[in-house]
Amino acid sequence: MAHVYVTGHKNPDTDSIASAIGYAELKNLLDPDNFYAPARLGEVNAQTGWALEKSGAKPPKLISHIKLRVKDVMSDDIAVAGKNDPLRNVGTMMARSNISQVPIVDDDGSLIGLISERNLARMYIRESREASTFAESPVPVSSMVEVLEGEMVVGEDKQISGKLWVISMNVDSMGQAMEPGDVMVIGDRKEAQLRAIELGAGVIVISNGICPDDEVLETARQGGTAIVLSPLDSYVTSRMIQLAVPCWEVMSENPLTVKPNDFITDITEQVMDVHYRAAIAVDEDNVPLGVITRTDLLNPEPRKVLLVDHAEVGQSVAGVEKAQVVEILDHHHIGDIETSTPIPATFDPVGSTATLILERYRMNGLEPERSTATMLLAAVLSDTVVLNSPTTTGRDREVVEYLEGLLGLDAEEFGMEMFEASSDVTDLTAEEVVNRDAKEYATSSGEKMSISQVETVGDALLERKDELVEALETKRAENGYIFAALMVTDIIEGGTELLCAGDCTRVARAFDARAANDVIDLPGVMSRKKQVAPKLLAVL
Repeated sequence: MAHVYVTGHKNPDTDSIASAIGYAELKNLLDPDNFYAPARLGEVNAQTGWALEKSGAKPPKLISHIKLRVKDVMSDDIAVAGKNDPLRNVGTMMARSNISQVPIVDDDGSLIGLISERNLARMYIRESREASTFAESPVPVSSMVEVLEGEMVVGEDKQISGKLWVISMNVDSMGQAMEPGDVMVIGDRKEAQLRAIELGAGVIVISNGICPDDEVLETARQGGTAIVLSPLDSYVTSRMIQLAVPCWEVMSENPLTVKPNDFITDITEQVMDVHYRAAIAVDEDNVPLGVITRTDLLNPEPRKVLLVDHAEVGQSVAGVEKAQVVEILDHHHIGDIETSTPIPATFDPVGSTATLILERYRMNGLEPERSTATMLLAAVLSDTVVLNSPTTTGRDREVVEYLEGLLGLDAEEFGMEMFEASSDVTDLTAEEVVNRDAKEYATSSGEKMSISQVETVGDALLERKDELVEALETKRAENGYIFAALMVTDIIEGGTELLCAGDCTRVARAFDARAANDVIDLPGVMSRKKQVAPKLLAVL
C-alpha cells in the first residue's frame, strides 16, 4: 500500500490540522488501495489544542520533512555470510538472490567486510600457473564436503593447508611434486589412489561419486588419509574445492556503511564512487540491516504527499519539491507548487478548507467520525471567526448548520468558547506570539514578507507592543523579509491592529493609512487571506 501524507502548512492553525485529519479519513474510505496519514509541520497552537481536546481527535503525526532516507529505498531482505563460511556459500547466495555483493559478519554479527562479484573474479584471475594452495588459509575437510555436496567415507575432520592437485599423470610421476598433507582429486584409479595414500595425502577426493574398494579404504584409514566422495567430475571438483576457503580470505575490508536514517541525497555520491556501487546500512552495533545499491538511487520512488490548506513551497514540508504531490485541496490563492504530472487540484474561495472536505463527505453519502466532525466545525468557525469574517460564504454557513445538527450543539456558543479559551496569550513569549500562526508570502520578483495573526478578546496584548515589534524585527532580519507584520484581531470588536517591522511605509500605503508607533489601525479587517495579504502583495 502506498503511504500518502496529508499535511497542511507550517505553523499550523486549526483549519490546517482539522483538514489533514478530515481529508485523510475520507480518502481512506474512498481509496482503499492507498493509506492516507494525517501529518502536521509544527506544534499545535492553543486554539487547535483546545479543539483536539474537545473533540477527542488525535493530533496528526509531527514530521519535519519528507525527504527520502536510506531505509526508504534499501533492500532489507539482506543475505549475510560468516567470516569462516566457505566462499561457495557467497556464490550460491549471489546466484539465488540475483545480488552482486554479500556482507561478511564476525561471530557477533557485526560487519567486517564485503564480497562482491569483483572479489570472486579477482580470486581466479590472480591465480598463478602453480598448484593452488591452502597454506595461507587452511580449510577443514568438512568445508570441502559441504561445497562439493559430497560425503566423507574415511577419516576425521581436520584442517588442510597443503596444495591442490588433479591427478591425471602416471602413478610413477606422482611423487615428484606432491607433498604430505596435499589434497588430491583422483578418478576411478585404484593404483593412483593407493599411491596418494603412500605419499601421505591429507585428503583424497574421488570424483564422479565412485567409492573405492575396501583395500583403498582400509589403507587410507591406517595411513590417516581422509577420503571424500564428490558427485562431480574431476575438473569441477577441483574448482569447487577452491571455494571451500573461508570468506575472510577474499573479502574487501572496511566496506562503505550508512545509517538507515541518512538522507539518500547525502550518500549517493559515496555509493557511486565505490567499485561495488553499494553501501551496507548498519545499526548502532554495526550489524547489517540492509543494502542500498546504485540501482536503488537512480530512480527512487518519491514520498507521496497530499496538500491541504496551502499550495506554496515556502509554507509546505521540507523536501516537497522532490516529493510526488498527488492532490491539492485549498481555499487560498494558487501558489508555486510544481508537479511533474497532472493532479487533482482545487482552489475554491470559501472560508475554510474544512468546508470543502465536509462537502465531499456529503457528496459521497458519508459522515465523518464524531471527533473528526467536531474538528471540522472548529476549523470552519476559526477561519471565518464564527462566520463573521468577510471570507464567509453561504457554503460555510450551510456546512456549519449541517454540523450543528450532526453534533447536537450550538455552533456560535461552541465558536465563542473556542476563541475565549485560546485568546489568552499572556503566558506566551513575544517570539511565540509572532510565530505561532505566521505565513510567508513571496512575490514574483523574489521579495518575501511574513504575516502573523492572533485572535484576541480585548486589547491586553497591545500592552506588549514594544516586545512584539522587537520580535517581529528579529524574525524579519533572520529570514530576509522586507517586512514582518502581526495582525492582532479582536473578534468581539471586529477589527485589527497591525504591528509592523521593516519597510512599514509600503504597508501603511497599502491600506491608505498611517502607522502610529508601529501600529496601523484597521477597523473591520478580520481576514488575513482576503483583506490583508492581497493588498500587501499588490504593493510589492
